[in-house]
Amino acid sequence: MGIEQAPTKEGKQAARGLRKAAANEEHKVEAEKGSDLKKGAARFDERSRSSDGKGAAEKQR
Repeated sequence: MGIEQAPTKEGKQAARGLRKAAANEEHKVEAEKGSDLKKGAARFDERSRSSDGKGAAEKQR
């Protein structure tokens, strides 16, 4: 749920906290990795790859 969609004051605060925690975690991972995390479709493709380096579409062939 987004900050704007939260129906209560407490919900809006919780949404802000979650967004901030996610941003902090992303910065931490990027610092450990040494490069920015991919965004959008590229990130989906990167995350869908297994340890053998093949994506889900490649395994179905």
